[in-house]
Amino acid sequence: MLTNKHLVILGGDARQIEVIEKLNELDARLSLVGFDQLNRHFNGASKVELEEINPKEVDGIILPVGGAKEDGEVKAIFSDKPVRLIKKWFTETPEYCSVYTGISTPYLDELTSECKREMVKLFERDDVAIYNSIPTVEGTIMMVIQHTDITIHQSKVVVLGLGRTGMSIARAFDALGAIVKVGVRDPAHIARITEMGLKPFYTRDLAKEVRDIDVCINTVPAPILTSEVLSQMPANAFIIDVASLPGGTDFRYAEKRGIKAIITPGLPAMVAPKTAGRIIANVLAELLLQKFEKGENNA
Repeated sequence: MLTNKHLVILGGDARQIEVIEKLNELDARLSLVGFDQLNRHFNGASKVELEEINPKEVDGIILPVGGAKEDGEVKAIFSDKPVRLIKKWFTETPEYCSVYTGISTPYLDELTSECKREMVKLFERDDVAIYNSIPTVEGTIMMVIQHTDITIHQSKVVVLGLGRTGMSIARAFDALGAIVKVGVRDPAHIARITEMGLKPFYTRDLAKEVRDIDVCINTVPAPILTSEVLSQMPANAFIIDVASLPGGTDFRYAEKRGIKAIITPGLPAMVAPKTAGRIIANVLAELLLQKFEKGENNA
């Protein structure tokens, strides 16, 4: 249990509701910042402003999956006021106080480094990423159906990247009858794609491989769908970029060529916020229980 452990949940979207419920079940003491417009009450949780919280009594800070921007501002859809992780406040937290976020940002890297606090990046964990790929796949399928006028069955689909999300997407589209090619850099991934019964290719040949495709799904968080590549792609192709912001697509050039291209940050939260929230909540609860059961604090 997390009895008497003071956790601050700082902003977020609908996924955080599942986190709140899970941590509440574990008897944590919760301070909710950025939830003033959420029309819901949680026993044992208080909706407060950050300035009302004594940082010296905080055992852990839970941020939205997108982390904090340059000025410390975090996404808070349940508030019309800016919500920020303020450095002056943060420096007064106990040394054992950890920050939990989906991904890091330059602001968080610098802040936690200067203050010598642990930062846990949930989306870099295999378990979270693999579980999270399930709603990502379903959302990707939904987007392809909505934005194209062909069936997925027998459509020509290119998936870029064979990470935890890329592999799940490639398998799903193959199961739906698409003709799937997967672009990667690693020879080991070439072997795995071949074993999966799909067509592999090296991303150095991407411009050649996109000349007759219907759909391109990018999971690579680096510039990969460049103007040189897009110039070879059919104008009626559809691109969905599911990589973390800013994605890997030259959206300006895609628009210039008339190629429909969209980026979908937070796709799991869009299509299945309850499931996506439970994934985060369960892993987060396990991490917190492990931390405090080991006595990793001075409380």
